[in-house]
This record gives sequence, C-alpha cells and structure tokens, in this order.
Amino acid sequence: MTMTTIALDQLTQDLATIFNQGPGEEEQFGYLFQQLLLLLAKGRPVSPEEIATITGQSHEEVIAYLSQLPNIELDEAGNLVGMGLTLKPTPHRFEVEERTLYTWCALDTLLFPALLEKPAVVTSPCAVTGVPVRVSVMPNRVIEVKPEEAVVSIVKSPTMENIRGSFCHHVHFFASAETAVAWLPQHPDTVLLSVAEAYQLGQMLSQEVFNIFTVTGASCE
Repeated sequence: MTMTTIALDQLTQDLATIFNQGPGEEEQFGYLFQQLLLLLAKGRPVSPEEIATITGQSHEEVIAYLSQLPNIELDEAGNLVGMGLTLKPTPHRFEVEERTLYTWCALDTLLFPALLEKPAVVTSPCAVTGVPVRVSVMPNRVIEVKPEEAVVSIVKSPTMENIRGSFCHHVHFFASAETAVAWLPQHPDTVLLSVAEAYQLGQMLSQEVFNIFTVTGASCE
C-alpha cells in the first residue's frame, strides 16, 4: 500500500490550505510553534512569562496569542501544558531525552522529532486491536517500525476550529492496512499511509504550514 508521489503532494497541499487558516503570519506562527514545542519537551508546564522571555513578546501579547490557538491545553494557573505535544496522557506515548510525553495524534509523533531536532521512541496502540505499534524516529528519518506493516490514518478535510475533534481523534496507528479495513467505512474522510509516507507528509507540512525546513529521509533502515 503506497500512495503515489502526486497523491501525497496533493494531500499535503489540501491539508496545508486548511492548517494555514491558523492565527498570525506563517513565518511568525512557525517560529512560535517550534519554540513552544521545545519548551513543552522539557516535560513541565510553560508559563506565559517564560514564553514572553523566549519570544520577546510582552505578557499581554502572549496571552492574546494563546487565546487564538485552537484546542490549546492550559492548566488551572494558565500555564501551557499541551499544543500537539502534551503533558496530559493520550494513547500516543512520545519518549524524548528519557522524558515521557504524549501527542494529540499519530502524525504528531512522526512530525515532532524533526521540529525538536531530537530522536524519539513512539508507542501507540493499534486503534482496532490494541496491539502496540512502536516506532523509532530520528529528526531526519524513521529507523524502525514494529510491526513493519503498520499504517497511519490521515483525515483529508479537517477543520481548524476543532482540530482535535476533526483531525487528531481520527489519526491513529494500525497494526496493518488489513486491520484497518473494518474501521475505514466508519471514517470515509480518511486515507491510510505507511509510516514512512506519514513521516514524509509530516515533514512536507512543516514546510508548508510552519515554514520550517528539515532534512528528510523517510525510508526505514
């Protein structure tokens, strides 16, 4: 099961058009998003004051910006705890630098190592069988997938207003394409990608949406 290059490029462009409806200028948003990921990757809540220091924005500007971001996770004190990468447990376990974090969806696990410039080990249950899918991801490539035939579901037409509900909640790992067959009819707006293809999609989206260019090599060793 392999998408053609043309089909993968088209999926990238379709998703980028939707995701680019986010707040702010593309270049500014990309920089801030990456900085927030780096802060969250430390494994603790991130205060607005810390974000202001890192970005050079005022406290008021940070609060205003965070309020525009869809589905952002804040704790009771107003600290950032989740924005794609999250401190709150989800099915998608994301281990980086001996810290256990989580992500909102399967695609995030393949996208974030490049944005963080750090390797990660991913563990996520097959959405049908519960069998663990384990993936080792370097910043520039996927190096191991178990089971090897694992695939990722991708939503083709999400909405930015509820990115978690329309996209993340339906972007899963499956032990194989055959395993996902019974799940697909209930989710007609989804397509299956190999893990290598999903990694490539993530890197292309980082360029199109966040204006962040990474060195990619999607093949597994």
